[in-house]
Amino acid sequence: MATENTKCLIIGSGPAGYTAAIYASRANISPILYEGIQPGGQLTTTSEVENFPGYPEGVMGAQLMEDLRKQASRFGADIRTGIINEVDFTQRPFTVTADDGTTIVAETVIVATGASAKYLGLPDEQRFAGLGVSACATCDGFFYRGRTVAVVGGGDTACEEALYLSGLAKQVYLIVRKDFLRASKVMQQRVMDKDNIKVLFNTNTLGLFGNEFLEGAHLVEFAGTDKERKFDVNIDGFFLAIGHKPNTDIFKGKLDLDEQGYIVLAGKDQSTSVPGVFAAGDVADSHYQQAITAAGTGCRAALDVEHFLMEHQ
Repeated sequence: MATENTKCLIIGSGPAGYTAAIYASRANISPILYEGIQPGGQLTTTSEVENFPGYPEGVMGAQLMEDLRKQASRFGADIRTGIINEVDFTQRPFTVTADDGTTIVAETVIVATGASAKYLGLPDEQRFAGLGVSACATCDGFFYRGRTVAVVGGGDTACEEALYLSGLAKQVYLIVRKDFLRASKVMQQRVMDKDNIKVLFNTNTLGLFGNEFLEGAHLVEFAGTDKERKFDVNIDGFFLAIGHKPNTDIFKGKLDLDEQGYIVLAGKDQSTSVPGVFAAGDVADSHYQQAITAAGTGCRAALDVEHFLMEHQ
């Protein structure tokens, strides 16, 4: 199969990958970008985005990503539909292989493969995706002002999501499968002190229901015991807060990763443990995980690449 050379290969799309492509293209680096398994990233599965600057009336997630993609293409980025399934970072230039067998020899690499929200695995989650089911309260909570929602999870993230939503929604159910919260004591106390948050301990979600939009959840309390009780709650929104999985499987043993699998940045820029390899977006961010922060790190990574290439000509 073909072998190609590039100054910069961008692995992954979404706000980070496309923004990196915009900046790298404008710097005359002529990057090649492989969009990955989900072109456009997580935002393509959301409905309306209202917190991305420049869209005062809001924008559909898929349209936002298409706009960024077109902007990168306008400046000459070589955007390809495909997946990078093998990387060799042992020496520069780096060698990577795409799913069609193409070998790319790259002087620098920007990893922007993102992270995937963890779901319960219920068929109804996909049915109501964007129609009541969300994995980001900060992104979508605004649409549930004065309504009733549920958050699944018992850690700090779940408590933070529930607290955030409590400032918008009329009622928040926090569905916790254990009989305790794993969150910090401070977060637990804040949740317990909120009048409109009701914690449902020892509870699991069996399914979701509704016609066109989500209308409620089928729950079970004390599953598998003599106290088992099945019941329904009427909700307008169902928020998953059981964590994210960074898409870093092909980088295990190739780059330094933290305990959760996120890429560890080496310093104040977007450098990884391998000189010439940079990371941007949610793949290296377990905290903010917002489209605008991902875009910002995509910009930073491209500027880092430009500086690196100048130093290593």
